[in-house]
Amino acid sequence: MAELTCTVVTPQQTVFEMKASFVSVTLVDGEIGIAPLHTPLLGRVAPGRLHIYPTKDAGDDATEVICYVEGGFVEVMDDEVTILTGRVVQAEEIDPEQVDGLLTEALAMPADTPEKMAVRDRTVAQRRAQLRVVRHVKPLI
Repeated sequence: MAELTCTVVTPQQTVFEMKASFVSVTLVDGEIGIAPLHTPLLGRVAPGRLHIYPTKDAGDDATEVICYVEGGFVEVMDDEVTILTGRVVQAEEIDPEQVDGLLTEALAMPADTPEKMAVRDRTVAQRRAQLRVVRHVKPLI
């Protein structure tokens, strides 16, 4: 059975390197699903959810990975998926109440210049994406 090798890298470290049967990631123009034998791809990752499904023969300790990535790039080539991102946070580690407070602060940021507006809009988008990721894992929040 064909499988993917999924590697997630930040400037500080390699966060994940695992065999996967399927990977889904949020791109700037929508979400993409990547299965073995996928056509080569280079895409821009948006702040959002990364979901890695381990292969069935990975063993009992292999679990699905659901995390928040803060943008970056994804490359798919020869059944290898490489995601370069500035930040990765496991969904279980996201505190929705804290992120909700940070979202409120972001919405209150001054936006009286185009630069400040861009910073505010980017921060708001990141906080909303974090909330979507945690609500995917814990739907009652």
